[in-house]
Amino acid sequence: MSTLKPVLSRTLQLMLVLWAVVTILFLMFRLMPGNPLAAYIDPSFTLEQQEQLIRQFGLDEPLLSQYFTYLGNLLQGELGYSFRYRTPVSERIWLLLPNTLILTFSSLIIAYIFGILAGAWLAWHRASRAEAVALPIVLATRAMPEFWLGMVLLAVFSFSLGIFPAGGTRSAGTEYDSLWALYTSADFLSHLALPMLTLAIYSQGLPLLLMRSNMLDVMKEDFVTMAKVKGLSPYTIVIKHGARNALLPVMTSFAISVGYQLQGNVVVESVFSWPGLGRELVSAVSASDYPLAQGAFLMIAVVVILMNLIADLLYTFLDPRISHA
Repeated sequence: MSTLKPVLSRTLQLMLVLWAVVTILFLMFRLMPGNPLAAYIDPSFTLEQQEQLIRQFGLDEPLLSQYFTYLGNLLQGELGYSFRYRTPVSERIWLLLPNTLILTFSSLIIAYIFGILAGAWLAWHRASRAEAVALPIVLATRAMPEFWLGMVLLAVFSFSLGIFPAGGTRSAGTEYDSLWALYTSADFLSHLALPMLTLAIYSQGLPLLLMRSNMLDVMKEDFVTMAKVKGLSPYTIVIKHGARNALLPVMTSFAISVGYQLQGNVVVESVFSWPGLGRELVSAVSASDYPLAQGAFLMIAVVVILMNLIADLLYTFLDPRISHA
């Protein structure tokens, strides 16, 4: 019961944050200057047809009434109707969300595996030449703008060497029977390689530096000193004794990094023409497709809030001392 109370409290806090995000999104798109139906109304429409559309979308009602209608629709899973595609927003989002999640999680998994191993190795070889060379490189990759790094990889591996395709998720004219067939094909993986590598190179700095810092603290503990006195191998000391105790903050940061990665996807998906939620968000805002932009913003916010909740639960599960405290 003592463990359940903080979880419920944190869940309630995140629900309040989600409600605030929903309210801000509702007000932001309705208080913007101009007619929100400008991208939907055809120039040939008569005044009566325009007024009928306004009534159809409920824009002739008071703002408070629109707000409660919007909340009611959200509770039913309705995100509105896209002005540009003339289809429900939820259908468009569910079509693109898998591409974004695959790109996000694949790049983060690679970044964290490399960062954890490299961070532990650098902590063991502290003050060595390898550390003096590696740390500036890590900081440089972390400071690189994602769009610039992506353009460099495109110029080298796509335009110059022709190893990987320049954009998209499949070759032109290629069709697959199902999403599973697409996502497991070599064609999809070749298109995924460059955007995934871009995000992985940019993201590996956080777990690497965090793991190195935690390892340096753990290596000062008495149990590590005792392991050295016993004559255990460096592998046993670093992996079985040091890394296991230094992993907790790194693993919980993974969940939080998913939310931050979604923000970076907006840039990377645009550079590589990756049909994901971030690229669609930019396109929807440019085309004044307010329902689609609003739905994309909301979906990204939901993922960020959900991953923060998972991070809290993971931290409590991995470290029982927190629940007892």
